[in-house]
Amino acid sequence: MAKEELPYELNDLFPHMVKWRRHLHRYPELSFQEEKTSRFIAERLLEMGCEVREKVGGYGLVAAIKGNLPGPVIALRADMDALPIQDEKDCEYASTVKGVMHACGHDGHTAALLAVASYYQKHREGLAGERRLLFQPAEESTPGGAVSMIRDGALEGADAVYGVHLWTPLPYGQVSSKPGAFMAATDEFTIEITGLGGHGGMPHKTIDTVIIGSALVQALQTIVSRSVNPLDSAVVTIGSFHAGTANNVIAEKCELKGTIRTFNEYERERIRKRIEQMVRHTCEMHGAKYQFDLRVGYPPVVNDEREAARFMQVGEQLFGAEAVQVSDAIMVAEDFSYYLQRVPGCFMFVGAGNEEVGASYAHHHPMFNFDERAMKDAASLLIAMAENYADEAEK
Repeated sequence: MAKEELPYELNDLFPHMVKWRRHLHRYPELSFQEEKTSRFIAERLLEMGCEVREKVGGYGLVAAIKGNLPGPVIALRADMDALPIQDEKDCEYASTVKGVMHACGHDGHTAALLAVASYYQKHREGLAGERRLLFQPAEESTPGGAVSMIRDGALEGADAVYGVHLWTPLPYGQVSSKPGAFMAATDEFTIEITGLGGHGGMPHKTIDTVIIGSALVQALQTIVSRSVNPLDSAVVTIGSFHAGTANNVIAEKCELKGTIRTFNEYERERIRKRIEQMVRHTCEMHGAKYQFDLRVGYPPVVNDEREAARFMQVGEQLFGAEAVQVSDAIMVAEDFSYYLQRVPGCFMFVGAGNEEVGASYAHHHPMFNFDERAMKDAASLLIAMAENYADEAEK
């Protein structure tokens, strides 16, 4: 399977990628609800002649393309769920579903992997081993679709796994990744405080949960600065604070919601315990009651060192040395981490930002869009990574 064939064949497939992506963008579905999305993907795969296994870990699909030659089993993954965000773009493929949109590029990931399926299906005779394409549901919501797909055997017998993310902070034409810890573990927590409400003019008769909650917001910010090793990275963010109903009423209840981001399990567990200690001591000091609920999220994305080196080599071959970057670690989470806990692999960013086509908004923004040409880069990178691995395994 000569690498010089890739640009030509993917150029030919590009109009199909755009068509598939725009259909998915018009009809997005939330995590764990991707029934029509899954059916659309299955129909395209069956039209290509692929062997398709449906309802894997929910609405997930696995397309197994097996060559006539012996070789490794290489898994390639795309996610396909949307977000609870109202699409504010003015374009002909804007979301038709109120309050739901593809605001993170998963529609593009799916379209690119469909192109990969088409490519491999045409080259089955010369294929060494198996290329297993994973169309995953529910990346955006814990516990995530990766866990259930793995439980249903999606990675069984796999030798390597690769995934891409179209990334608008990175300009179109560039790609990036890094060895080791790449993306953060994430946990979410809710703190409910119950005090004693009363008249705003008689605070001495109350237990003011606004005061307690405010003290906690300030105290929790000291965890990273005073309880975490300065050489480690971590984030504790309070994203929601709700209390009170009127300007002259002292609130009886207060609710805080936040997130924890870390790169190693030691600091992750340490921060969880430290938050609960602070909540308990602060509430006891003021005579309030509390409930602390922790929702454990995804582990960190940790790229295999050897596979990250493969990315650098393959990226330079495809795009040129100047287009390949070693990324900084970022505090965004991804459930691709579960695949990497089972099988060596690499998660990679493909530049999709371009102000000229309106692709300059952040991921999860109501105006989010990406340069659609990046889908061709994503498909090229996935194929090239798989074939480089297969070539090495053959030697």
